[in-house]
Amino acid sequence: METFLEFMLGPFRSITNFYFENQLILNTIVIGFALYKIIGKKKAKQDETAS
Repeated sequence: METFLEFMLGPFRSITNFYFENQLILNTIVIGFALYKIIGKKKAKQDETAS
């Protein structure tokens, strides 16, 4: 299995290792950004309807 992954991922293998080592931090950043965008859209929609 390790050989198969090495063949398929090639140079991206180091990126995968970095992701797995820092998964909690990276996922928190992604979820935070998604929530920021959702809340920003709701606020913009409320401001638009108030005008």
